[in-house]
This record gives sequence, structure tokens and C-alpha cells, in this order.
Amino acid sequence: MSSVRANVPNRASSTALHWPVTTLSPCRGPAPFRSHIRSAHASAAPATKDAPTAKQQKQKQVGGGGKAVEVAVTPRSEDFSKWYLDVVAKAELADYGPVRGTMVIRPYGYSIWETIQSYLDARFKELGVENAYFPQLIPYSFITKEAEHVEGFAPELALVTKGGGKDLDEPLVVRPTSETIINHMFAQWVQSHRDLPLLVNQWCNVHRWEMRTRPFVRTLEFLWQEGHTAHATAEEAEEEARRMIDVYTDFAVNMAGMPVVAGRKSRIESFAGANCTYTIEAMMGDRRALQAGTSHNLGTNFAKAFGTQYLDRESKRQYVHQTSWGVSTRIIGGIIMTHGDDKGLRLPPRVAPIQAVIIPIVKKEEDRVPVNEAAQRLADAAKAAGIRVKVDADERQTPGWKYNHWEMRGVPVRVEVGPRDVQSGTCVTARRDMPGKEGKQMGVSMEPAAFVAHVQGLLGEIQAGLTAQAAAFRDANIVDVRTYDELKEAIATGKWARGGWAASDEDEKRVKEETQATLRCFPFDQPEGPHTCLMTGQPASEVAIFAKSY
Repeated sequence: MSSVRANVPNRASSTALHWPVTTLSPCRGPAPFRSHIRSAHASAAPATKDAPTAKQQKQKQVGGGGKAVEVAVTPRSEDFSKWYLDVVAKAELADYGPVRGTMVIRPYGYSIWETIQSYLDARFKELGVENAYFPQLIPYSFITKEAEHVEGFAPELALVTKGGGKDLDEPLVVRPTSETIINHMFAQWVQSHRDLPLLVNQWCNVHRWEMRTRPFVRTLEFLWQEGHTAHATAEEAEEEARRMIDVYTDFAVNMAGMPVVAGRKSRIESFAGANCTYTIEAMMGDRRALQAGTSHNLGTNFAKAFGTQYLDRESKRQYVHQTSWGVSTRIIGGIIMTHGDDKGLRLPPRVAPIQAVIIPIVKKEEDRVPVNEAAQRLADAAKAAGIRVKVDADERQTPGWKYNHWEMRGVPVRVEVGPRDVQSGTCVTARRDMPGKEGKQMGVSMEPAAFVAHVQGLLGEIQAGLTAQAAAFRDANIVDVRTYDELKEAIATGKWARGGWAASDEDEKRVKEETQATLRCFPFDQPEGPHTCLMTGQPASEVAIFAKSY
């Protein structure tokens, strides 16, 4: 049995509508390497427990079965954090693992991840990226080869020090990210310019020893994909890094309905060991920022550390230029906090595991067979058209209980079929994104083609509506500021602050210390200038966004 010890972070780790690019400064090169390395051998400490045990409000709702149904969800306006934990639990997305800070992703939560995986995996392959897998255990010496990399990750590492009952000659790091071990392999695989570009991705788990955890958003272990590429030139690597952040932006907006702000991270907030980091920043329902995906231009930093070189066309040895990029299960937390309401989840149809649920309403035994058969015919027609549909014919629960159950899980469309509907050849549909009677439509034809067209139309309207609501909320909560005092006022009221920035790293640190807000990004979409730095009053070439974040 192996022994694992981990380092406890002294800070929260830094870890998204596609706006056109108008002004973007190039990568500024790597941050200077630190002269000191924090110890990677601190003793382990448990993550804080965030189980949903606080006071919850009971909401009584009456369903079609006539029986009152109780669901316990803390209202978002009362306590957003408790609301989030309630929804994760009540919608059966995840549960708490036996080790503090870990989570068990339940089938419904994992099915959302599978939908995300399926879409992104297909996109990656369209771009020539191939899937591979690399070991989870990494020699500690690999981590130390790139100085800034170990500086950034040392507080979060979990180390294996024993194996087979014996002390290991060298500690092994439980994968926090894979740049080092992948470079070890790239150095063996890349010999000539003919071997480039090399484009790989892996779907895997990673471990980062976090002090403060929240299901999906920040846990000791999480799932992600990490892409790693090697190129012959700096220009090719930069193009790849930008291409992948565009892929993430497209997914966030057009699939997840999250109108993110895409841009470049500051040097302080960039990935440890990268020349620069590109990010998608999403505004959650409590107006905090969530970093939903990143793409890093690594330059030649890791190539030099691992000797990853190739022979160019003139037979000269050159270092490869690299990128890495990733999206994790954190984006599920982003979807919850972007769209959820006091009834639970509201899932954008394109990422919903179940897009429509059909509920037979049976009061008399003689109606059971014809009603269930009609419901199944509708489901068969929907499935044939590519709609993800489920018939809930469970006889143990009333229709009212089922309404609330599927509302909690965020299913976009509910279809109700009863005896009178069978006789009239019609059914009732209800939209999850609209409250009560507002979202209901009676007399929907059960003729297969008409029914399918109706449901498809609803799904399109819901997808567009949720995205538009989130975009309007984001835009209403970004404040343009001209001075540091205005920035502090905006942050104090929970807004995002956007203003000219040309100040120093020390000034950026001061903002974080005094307001708890971080520089989220320099947006790709830059407003027309000229701009003035909000901190120094000097001319600034671009604006930055500051916000409190997860």
C-alpha cells in the first residue's frame, strides 16, 4: 500500500458569445523565474467541509397528481452558496467522497460530462488532435526541471513516498497536470521537422491539494481533458493556443449557453511555466467570475528543460514550441451557477442528457395501457429525430412528484399525456425556462412529425433564451471604471470592473490584497481607445477586467 502526503496551498489556485478580436498584445514572454522554491514537503491537512447541512427552505408545490410535493432548496437570493450545494445534492449530480475535498460524480452529473466530452472530443479530432494516455504517477524530479512550474504547483502536490511497503527512492507526484511527463515522451518521439506538429490530448483525472473546496468548482481530484502540442515555430504555437481558446469559447457560448469573456491573462495570473495564458471567463449568478477554460502558449520553456528538440530543414537542432490547453468538470459547476433558479437546474438543451421527459398521467387502471403506449410512440418519434428523451412511467410516484423531480434536474421540456389527450390526439408541453402556466402549451398535436417539430422548436427557443438571459445579466454587471476608487466601488457592490490598465505587477497584487479581486483577463474584444490606466493615470494600450472569482 502506498503512502501519500500532500502540500496545503496558502492561496486559492488560479486556474468563458464569442467577441471579435480588435486589439491584442502579443505574448510578453515568460515571467522571471523565482529565486526561491517553496518547500514541496508540507504535511497534509484536510480540506474544509462544505456539505449542505445549513438551514433550508421548504417550498410546497402542487403537481398534476394533486398531492403536495416538498423540495428543499435554499433560495439563491438568500444564500447562493447553500443554494448551489442544495442543487448539486437534490439534482443528484454529485455526492461527497470519504476523503474531504473529493466528490463522487453521480450518473446524472456524469452524463452531463459525457455530453461535454462527446462534443469536444469530436472538435479536437476535426482539428487533427489524437487521443493518448500518460501515467498518473510522475517522478518528482520531472516537476522540478521547469523552475516556474514547480514554484506554481508545489503547494498543491500530492506525493507518493512508499510503494510495496518500502520507501521509494524518489517521491512520485500524483498528476496535477502533465506538461512534464508529456515532454519526457515528446523528447523521445520528436526527432525531425517531419515529426511536427505533434498534437495529442488525454481525458484523465488530476489531483491538486486544495484547502477550500466546492463540488465541481474546486476539488482535490477532478476530471478534465488536457491537450498538448509541439510545433516547429513560435508562430505555429501561438496560432494553436489561440485556436483552442476559440474552440472553448464556441463550446461555452453555443453549447453551454455561457456568454464568456475571452482574453489574455496577466503575467501574474498565467499558468506556471507559460509565456502567456488565454482564458474564458464566465459570470456566475452571484456575479463572481469562473475561469471556465484555458489555453497556454508554453514557448520553449518546457522544451529547454527536457531537451525536446528537432532537426530543421537545414539539419540544425531547434527547440520545439509548445502549447497546452484544458477544460474540466468545473464547467458543470459553471452551467449550474449560470442558469439555475430556485427550482434547481436549468440545463441548456444542447448539454442536457435528457432534453424532453414524457410523463404519462394515469388515474384509472383501464387508462394505463393506452396512455403509456401513446407516450412511448411520442418518445420513439423524438428519438428517431435525434432528441434525447425519456418516458417516466414509474408507478411509484405521482405526476406532481415527477414534475418537480425533472424540474430540479433541469430537463428543458416536459410532455404530459393523459387519457383525454389520447382521445383528442394532443398533449401538453411545459418549458423549464419559463415559470408555471407561462411555459405551458395545450393541444400540441401527437402526430409524430408535428410533435417532433414542436419539441425541436422549443429546444431551440430555450437554448437561445437561456444564452440571452445570461448575456444580459453579464452586460448589466460589468462597470467601466476610470480610477482605482471607482474600481473599488464596483467590486464592493459585486460588479466586474473594466478599465484601462498599464500598471505594474505590484499594483496588480495591491488590487488583489485590498479588494480580493483579481485581474481576470485583457479581453480580446477591446473598446475603442484611447485608454487611461485606472491606477497610474498614464496612457494604456488596453483595458482589463477585474472581479472576485471562484
